[in-house]
Amino acid sequence: MKDSGRFVTFTLEAQRYALALSSVENVVRAVEITSLPKAPAIVLGIINVRGRVIPVVDIRKRFGLPPGEPGLSEQFIIAATPKRPVALVADGVDGVMDIGEQDMIPAGRVLPDTAYVKGVVKLRDGLLLIHDLAGFLALEEEEALAEALKKNGQTP
Repeated sequence: MKDSGRFVTFTLEAQRYALALSSVENVVRAVEITSLPKAPAIVLGIINVRGRVIPVVDIRKRFGLPPGEPGLSEQFIIAATPKRPVALVADGVDGVMDIGEQDMIPAGRVLPDTAYVKGVVKLRDGLLLIHDLAGFLALEEEEALAEALKKNGQTP
């Protein structure tokens, strides 16, 4: 697996996840989310981060976790997908971790048919799922999001 290196780790419902540090722009405190009519179900709405409108996507829904309403104790991870920046809601951001190629198990061996998980790392206290932002939004969701942003006066 060629995606070893530095990862930002975060938690959702006591499960640990990670994103490649190279795809993370920054982490911000949770702010109020503005609804985005006609957006795909996975999009919670949009936020304004330093003058940029960024869609907030529901990573909980993608991973089959119980729904949660973003609270002010949560954090938004601003990260770049191949098409656009997105904000991911996290219960907490733990920090940056170095993960070697030898430590990562390809996701297909553990979680078949999961396009949005790139790999799994065994830790002493559980598993760390390496999140794949390139596969996070399905093509139909990406197109629906672009259309919703356009209809609401935002540049897709």
